[in-house]
Amino acid sequence: MVRTISSPIEFMNRVLFAGLSLFARQAKGQFIRKIRHTDEVQKRFLRSLLQHHRHTGYGKTHEFSNIKTIDQYRERFPVKSYSHFAPYIDRMAQGEQNILVADPLIFMNMTSGSTGNNKLIPVTRRSRKAVTRATQVAMGFAVDAARREGRPLGKMLYGGSAKSSGKTPGGITYGPVSTGDLKLTGGLYQQLFAYPFEALQVDNIKDRTYVCLLFALNCPNLRMISATFPILALQLAQDLNDYAEELLQDLAAGEISHRLKLAPGLRMQLEQQLNPRPQRAEQLQQIFAREGRLTPIAAWPHLSFLITARGGTSNAYLERFPDYFGETPVFGGTYASAEATYGVHRDFNTDSVILSIESGFYEFIPEDQWDVEQPETVLPWEVRVGDRYRIVVTNYSGLYRYDLGDVVEIEGFSGNAPRLIFRYRRGGVISATTEKTTEYHVTQVMQQLQQAFELKLENFCVTLSDDLVRPHYWVNVEIAEGYGLDRPQEFLRQFDVYLRNLHFSYAAKRDDQIPDPQLRILEPGSFDQLRQRLVSRGVSEGQIKFPLVSDDRALLADLPIQVEVALNDESDS
Repeated sequence: MVRTISSPIEFMNRVLFAGLSLFARQAKGQFIRKIRHTDEVQKRFLRSLLQHHRHTGYGKTHEFSNIKTIDQYRERFPVKSYSHFAPYIDRMAQGEQNILVADPLIFMNMTSGSTGNNKLIPVTRRSRKAVTRATQVAMGFAVDAARREGRPLGKMLYGGSAKSSGKTPGGITYGPVSTGDLKLTGGLYQQLFAYPFEALQVDNIKDRTYVCLLFALNCPNLRMISATFPILALQLAQDLNDYAEELLQDLAAGEISHRLKLAPGLRMQLEQQLNPRPQRAEQLQQIFAREGRLTPIAAWPHLSFLITARGGTSNAYLERFPDYFGETPVFGGTYASAEATYGVHRDFNTDSVILSIESGFYEFIPEDQWDVEQPETVLPWEVRVGDRYRIVVTNYSGLYRYDLGDVVEIEGFSGNAPRLIFRYRRGGVISATTEKTTEYHVTQVMQQLQQAFELKLENFCVTLSDDLVRPHYWVNVEIAEGYGLDRPQEFLRQFDVYLRNLHFSYAAKRDDQIPDPQLRILEPGSFDQLRQRLVSRGVSEGQIKFPLVSDDRALLADLPIQVEVALNDESDS
């Protein structure tokens, strides 16, 4: 029997997703062919970029026209941090043209500020095209992964903001990279969302999430949920449950709660596109009553996959996904930042990315060069599997040999393009002496501890005590609702054991240079207080990344503590 299309909207959705799938798979196919010749693609990229920018102020000063080879480029340009580019970018923000890039600016990405002051990154149509190409390639990999597992594409829930943060003195709009992505995305891609695009114009993040959830509940066959970071996906799930009764009342009535402070025109615009769904609301109310909560996988049992960051600190949060999303696979999308795009994910539930060879020119700083003032670099086809490197990028945003500080590990090669896994950000390191304990070390230890103690943590962060000489580690944890820690001293003891086993330098120095660690169990809601504190400092709420290790000894100051535990406590209670 031939199945008929139930409505013109369903027909258009099928055409939309079929067209996007075909386009994405073609982009992936072209990428696969090019990574067999990574060296030639990268040489061509650098040559083209220098040629295009040779008449800029920066290009003239640094004689781009005279650079013919990669070796010449590396010899003449030292590796740089953002501070080198800041004065030029400030001039661009004032409205000056042709400084670092030849093309007019269309936006300025603002970094999250989680690890320092906000930075502005120029965006042009040419730089944006490179980002879009990488996104299309990643989408092609996702489409093929979904086809293999019989998971169709469909409408997506994503609660990011489409409202900019402001304008520079030169009149250039700026905001978080996620905002730029939404503003600069074509109307075709905006059709992916399960709600009108106007929903993303709501200012307050909680109100915006509510509106997006309300429209998404009106879509029982929602297929994808996207969040910039895993912790934001968990917050989305928590908001769904916290507002469940109110959401279901609004869903049945086809209106938006008057508790939300929406501009009258925006409210009217949204409510005109929201239809009453009393039967759907009743179905969800029964689930809520029966299970005592409403989770995403219960509301949308046909989810095909989730899209969020993988690698680095993400895995600590991904472990909690099954509680809310069942066995729905997770796709990493692209490995990117406000400054650059570095790689594309290739499958579900994997952490490594293939270097995005058409988004930038890349170099890698070997570990033995990290403390050298002018480090030597290796090229993508020269890296060694299993080694760790800092990644350096040159791209169309006007960054030349820019050291972001990201540390990646090489997993292998696809063609002759490396597959890399993000491990941690430079600065995500603490040392009581010289041991250099990273977020990767702590994440691995905490994963083992939660399994061993059948425990779930809301969040955690390892910091140093205030002692200037021989500071000890503070292991700060907030325990998830419904869980308890009966043997806190044993938990602390095993933290020490696991970290010794994983981290050679810590083990070598632990007995005579590093004092015993101590445990702080924080009150419920402590990390939510930290979130609000970071927001008050100017960190974009939709981009907050909690550090899992921090040498900022005041980071957790004044957060309420349930109990402090030392290794030499006489009892374990």
